Amino acid sequence: MEEKRVLTEQLLDASLKSTVPQTDLIIESMRYSLLAGGKRVRPMLCFAATEMFGGSLDAAKPAAVALEMIHTMSLIHDDLPAMDNDDLRRGKPTNHVLYGDDVAILAGDAMLSESFAHVARETRGVPAERVVRVLGILGDSVGALGLAGGQVLDLKSEGQPNVGMDTLQWIHTYKTAALLKAAVCCGAVLAGASEEDIARCETYALKIGLAFQVADDILDVESSSAELGKTAGKDEAIARELVDDAKAALAPYGERAAPLLGLADYIIARKS
Repeated sequence: MEEKRVLTEQLLDASLKSTVPQTDLIIESMRYSLLAGGKRVRPMLCFAATEMFGGSLDAAKPAAVALEMIHTMSLIHDDLPAMDNDDLRRGKPTNHVLYGDDVAILAGDAMLSESFAHVARETRGVPAERVVRVLGILGDSVGALGLAGGQVLDLKSEGQPNVGMDTLQWIHTYKTAALLKAAVCCGAVLAGASEEDIARCETYALKIGLAFQVADDILDVESSSAELGKTAGKDEAIARELVDDAKAALAPYGERAAPLLGLADYIIARKS
């Protein structure tokens, strides 16, 4: 896992360079957030799925970069005063604090645009129809049935006393799980996986996406309260059950699924 994380850092660093002085500021803003560290779970999921189905790691590199660009865009925009209004991320000032709301918004927009351009421009060695499908998967993950739709419902549910479980699951499925699903499915598609294989990947990814959110909720409780009580224990059991379901979806692939199974465990074992 560490090897793939280091590879991802190298790819991200090489993906954004200013070529003319007029773009120095926006590229600086984009690089500030893109290279600010992180778990790089989405690129690693993409790599693991590609390798599970015998695909080329090189062919998956542009999609892996694109996934992290989209994730970073969502963080830049989530931190804005009109959204979550956060001044710090990973212990550093958020993008808008350093560069202003205007540049941060545009940096996020440019990051999203570059994610698609990067896949179209850099993907080599796979049939064009697979690349087109990957672009569609990425687009779906960030749209109304993806990050944007999930974030809108999340924002409008804040402070509401009677938010039902269906609404919460919808938010988690589309705000959190959608891009994780895209990561696994992009890797599978690039490797030429069958439709049945891709469906199993979707099931796996949706389950770990929900587990990821449950784990986040547990971390929020642990960081804000000394008394965990029964809620955290119950959430841990739910997260474990979701991960077990995710692993079951990949049972037909045996040892080839080991990296994806390891990432599923990592998601609920992480401490940040």
